[in-house]
Amino acid sequence: MISYPMRALTTGVLVLAISAPVEAASAAAPTGGGHALHSQTLADLDTSMSGEAFAYTLYSLFADQADEQGLSAVKDLFQRTAKVELGEHFTEEAALSGLVGSDAANLQSAIKGEDYESRDMYPTFAKQARQDGDIAAAELFDEIAGDEAAHHAAFVKALEAIRTGKGSIPAPPSVKPVSVSAGTPKVRAARTRANLDTALHGEALAHVKYAQYAQAAAARGNQALARLFAGTAEVERREHFAGEAQLAGTVRTTRENLSKAITGEKYESQTMYPGFAQQARAAGDSGPAELFDEIARDEAGHARAFQAARDKLH
Repeated sequence: MISYPMRALTTGVLVLAISAPVEAASAAAPTGGGHALHSQTLADLDTSMSGEAFAYTLYSLFADQADEQGLSAVKDLFQRTAKVELGEHFTEEAALSGLVGSDAANLQSAIKGEDYESRDMYPTFAKQARQDGDIAAAELFDEIAGDEAAHHAAFVKALEAIRTGKGSIPAPPSVKPVSVSAGTPKVRAARTRANLDTALHGEALAHVKYAQYAQAAAARGNQALARLFAGTAEVERREHFAGEAQLAGTVRTTRENLSKAITGEKYESQTMYPGFAQQARAAGDSGPAELFDEIARDEAGHARAFQAARDKLH
């Protein structure tokens, strides 16, 4: 995962912001001991999942940049690490937090998030970017707000079809991939940069959540819903996240990308996850405490691997 002990860095990374107001998972989510998780543990799991989702999506872009520079070993390192962040860390945290529910519950969660983004967050970001003279960002925010409104409408129809047995689940949206190249930020205002950071974390989280919702729907035999969630997840990643990353100058040279990753992994392994583990253990949440300890060790290993990769660069 990649996160930082400060709100924003000059590289344009915001620590653990997400697109919609954070709500802790159900207080009934059990630990390994069978009792309800403490509210602080649930909040820490939410924070961790947001960061792991962002790390997975960001490291995938860093892998592409390394490949562009002909650095195949670094590309492989970023890809392997991204898989751990998603396939192990996020997935295990999601299981503890009770992130994935019934198909209806997952749709309700998605509807709430898309409603917030389309009616509140992105219109506000667009208005502020226009006020600050960042017209390209304002136009992108407006475009994404429209996309999210369409996602909201599709999810509402899907929920109605599931609840009533009438109508059909909409087809997934088409994806128009955005290519992300290394560069500096293309916005000038600090407020726009902060809003882009918030949006990037939100899109990454939406991508990973919808992918998990898709897997759950497919396992239950609802292939149409699985396709809707999976297709929407790809729009969030390949269009929205990518477009915002390009404006924010999120991807730099591979050396800079490795440095960013090292900083984040060290913070997590030395500060964030140990702190979360201590809090969970004090609250009697032994399962999450053990997971946070395990992830801290993983992130320390990631930091060492990224450091070694950077040291080998000329």
